[in-house]
Amino acid sequence: MSTQIKSRFAPSPTGEIHLGNVRTALFNWLYAGSRQGVFVLRIEDTDLERSEKRHEQALIEDLHWLGVDWQEGPGCDGEHGPYHQSDRLAIYQQYYQQLQNQGLMYPCFCTPQQLSLSRKAQMASGRPPRYAGTCARLTQEEIEQKLAGGERPAWRFRVPAEGEVLFEDMVRGAQRFQCADIGDFIIKRSDGGPAFFFCNAVDDALMGITHVLRGEDHLSNTPRQMLILQALALPLPQYGHTAMIVDEKGAPLSKRSGSRSIRSLREAGYLSAAVVNYMARLGHQYSNDGFMDTDALQHEFSPASLGRAPARFDPAQLDYWQKQALEHTGIDELWHWCADYRDEQQRAVHERVPAGQRQDFLLAVRDNCLFPQQVSHWAQVVYDELPPYNDDANKVIAEAGGAFYQAAVELLSLQQDELTSDFRSFASAVGKETGNKGKQLFMPLRAAITGHSSGPEMARLWPLLGTDRIAARLRLACET
Repeated sequence: MSTQIKSRFAPSPTGEIHLGNVRTALFNWLYAGSRQGVFVLRIEDTDLERSEKRHEQALIEDLHWLGVDWQEGPGCDGEHGPYHQSDRLAIYQQYYQQLQNQGLMYPCFCTPQQLSLSRKAQMASGRPPRYAGTCARLTQEEIEQKLAGGERPAWRFRVPAEGEVLFEDMVRGAQRFQCADIGDFIIKRSDGGPAFFFCNAVDDALMGITHVLRGEDHLSNTPRQMLILQALALPLPQYGHTAMIVDEKGAPLSKRSGSRSIRSLREAGYLSAAVVNYMARLGHQYSNDGFMDTDALQHEFSPASLGRAPARFDPAQLDYWQKQALEHTGIDELWHWCADYRDEQQRAVHERVPAGQRQDFLLAVRDNCLFPQQVSHWAQVVYDELPPYNDDANKVIAEAGGAFYQAAVELLSLQQDELTSDFRSFASAVGKETGNKGKQLFMPLRAAITGHSSGPEMARLWPLLGTDRIAARLRLACET
């Protein structure tokens, strides 16, 4: 009987989650879903000074908005809780005691300054920086003297002097680390708090995590965590280390180079489906290049399709998937997306769209908009006073001349159904009257009626504008 796949996302609630965090969560969620497995959300909040409940609530809201839901975690308690590390300190203490009893954990009184000097000396002599073992051989008497003197030690895991750690990475293949190059590492901080290496590994084992996908910056952590779990006789998950996300210059993506929080993307008007479709492909190859719903994204996800080369974040690609998501969004959902936009002024303009014309209006402007404020702008163009002409429209109107628009106004004033019922009929009549054809016919009409030289199909906008509004705008162009 095969073991059920179980993956996890284990963020620290110290700030807003950004694209790199989200991709890690997304890959683990997609993998669990591809195997009908379980996805776990664990909050790693042992850094009490920096962890805040508001950040935790924000990341939970962001994950729900993306549709990345968990079967175990906050709000979905399972048999392996609690799911906040701050509630698991007694569990960690049991395993610390086990390591201490085995002689695999010892106090380290070295100061940060001493450790820094040691690292510099090692690098100067061409050796990899690792703990020199200064406190590894302290006698019990020496330890008690230091404790009595008020020194507060960190605690280190005693790494075997010989041997190697081997594992098969789900993304990078066979990995080999020499124990001699690892060095004894801290598993308990001097303030008594558990170090990441330790509690992260222990929680994975106790929660039954079978697979861990995480960034390649954690690759050197893996042999340390494997040594801990082997010493405690706890099960090891399979690890996969994904390539980093880089900016257009090849540098690691950061806030300074364009990494954005999920909250900022949501507030800008991106659809969750756009973010998920793009991030699922950022470093992962799908055979289907088209827009996919979450079920399809999960079904076709495979660690074997994760690339080893850095994945370049391209804002233009995110906008491409925004356009694809809009095309696959139903009218009711699209309307909610527009109406829920946070800008009160834009929302007020948008609410001018009559209820009976919402569908026709959205179908008319959807292909020319990426964000709610753009939809709101076209609502203003169609239903409010015409905004000032843009530069291109001004030029087009000036070149067309007053006589062109006067002819258009006179034709419209005839109120003949064959002229006013649709844009193409009207344009054809204007063309016969003025001799204008092609761009010299259609663009001046568009510029006068919408204030833009390009935009949504005029045939779709025409019935929404109404004859009176169109006539007023054509007369304005006559006077320009």
